[in-house]
Amino acid sequence: MKRQAILTKNAPTPIGPYSQGIVAEGSFVFTAGQIGLVPETGALVQGGIKEQTKQTLENVSAILKASGSDLASVVKTTVFLKDMNEFAAMNEVYTQYFGGSAPARSTVEVSRLPKDVQVEIEAVAVLAR
Repeated sequence: MKRQAILTKNAPTPIGPYSQGIVAEGSFVFTAGQIGLVPETGALVQGGIKEQTKQTLENVSAILKASGSDLASVVKTTVFLKDMNEFAAMNEVYTQYFGGSAPARSTVEVSRLPKDVQVEIEAVAVLAR
C-alpha cells in the first residue's frame, strides 16, 4: 500500500513521532488527532472548549487542504473530550464546520489529552483530486 506523509506549516508541528496526516493509496487522507495549538506560535489558543474546538478544526482543515482534500470531503471524525459535559458547546462549534452533510462521528470522553487540552479531533477524508 502506498502512503504519503503530509506536513504543512499551516497546522501545528507534530509534538511526537507521528505525521500530521497520511494519504493512503491516493484515495483517503487520515489526519492525526489535532488539538487547539496555534500553528504560528505553538501555543494553546486562549479560551475554553469553543475556542479550542474552533482552532482544532482549523488545524484539521489545514492538513486536509495540504493533502488535496477539504472538510467537505470528510467521511469520519473522532472527537475526544476531556469532559462530556462540554459536548453541547463543542457540538455548537463543530456544527459550523460540518453543518449540512455531517460525516460519521464518534465522541468519547477521555481522562487526559496532550497538553491537558479539552478536545482533540481526528478525521478521515476522501481526496478531492
